Amino acid sequence: MSGFVPAPLAALPWRVLLLVAGIGGFGLIVLYSAAGGSMTPWVVPQGLRFVVFLAGAVVLSRVPLDWWKRSAFWIYAVMLVLLIMVELLGAVRGGSQRWLGFGPIRIQPSELMKLAIVLACARFYALLPATETRRFAALWPAAVLIGLPAMIVMAQPDLGTGLMICAGGATVMFLAGIPLRLFVGGALAVAVAIPLAFEYVLHDYQRHRVLIFLDPESDPLGTGYHISQSKIAIGSGGIFGKGFLNGTQSHLDYLPEGHTDFVFATMAEEWGLAGGAFLIIAFLLVIRWGINVGVRAEDRFAKLAAAGLATTMFFYMAINLMMVMGLAPVVGIPLPLVSFGGSAQMTVLISLGILMGIDRSSKLRQRW
Repeated sequence: MSGFVPAPLAALPWRVLLLVAGIGGFGLIVLYSAAGGSMTPWVVPQGLRFVVFLAGAVVLSRVPLDWWKRSAFWIYAVMLVLLIMVELLGAVRGGSQRWLGFGPIRIQPSELMKLAIVLACARFYALLPATETRRFAALWPAAVLIGLPAMIVMAQPDLGTGLMICAGGATVMFLAGIPLRLFVGGALAVAVAIPLAFEYVLHDYQRHRVLIFLDPESDPLGTGYHISQSKIAIGSGGIFGKGFLNGTQSHLDYLPEGHTDFVFATMAEEWGLAGGAFLIIAFLLVIRWGINVGVRAEDRFAKLAAAGLATTMFFYMAINLMMVMGLAPVVGIPLPLVSFGGSAQMTVLISLGILMGIDRSSKLRQRW
């Protein structure tokens, strides 16, 4: 292949890129159907963003690993400043204050913080001597790194993104070798704090979502409407679905947010279990590749960063699927590369670019 294309392009993981392109292309087909067989208003902007961000991922794959190591804390600091700016200057949409506008460009810093927290925690534990990871001094700095942005994001309010920031950081802590007893102690502390958080921290609509998750039929036309219609759409698809452009729940507007958070339900109604299996297997293959990148890496920062970024992709997929199937409360996590919107798409493709860069660096070291 290197005889026909430049060596840097030939060295890219083309199987993974084709998988990602397949997921994104299938997402465009689903959005086309959700729009009633129209390229507007979702397919064209989603497709343009996908091409730009995928090209950006290829460019990021050329960034040296040492640059990510040196810049990890700076990236975290910039994202933290942007989160504070959101609180002061951010635009309010849908009752939440999450976006910053720079002319025609809008960004959601909390999405990028999911990556920044992984890089910062990986850098911290890469600097920490291995003998220190079993001491309390290895726990509290990482807890502060995770806790500050998580609290700011939850105050926006954005419970789902705040939990994902915590999950990404906790994954790196666990893989770095923090003793299991400390995680058990933390889990017990969280269990004790949950009733207090439910009563005094969560907003009314968030409490309603938790209660509806426990009993969806208690308010089928109110707070429980989303999940009830999502289950109907998924269940009615059967094995092979109703057929392309033949979905009723989305086309008759029974399914709210059928192009964003509940896009999987829109897809499952028309493509059935077969379409759902394709998406899940494709995502899992990409995540498996990301985990293997971490396994092959010889640098401690690279190992932790790769595993953290791959599990961040997994959290996106798992939380969204559990949400639309009624296995978790509705927390507003989209299905990346499929749901309409640029923030999650950008986050996942940046993760892909960093993973490709780590993979390239590992191969260069092994060759040397």
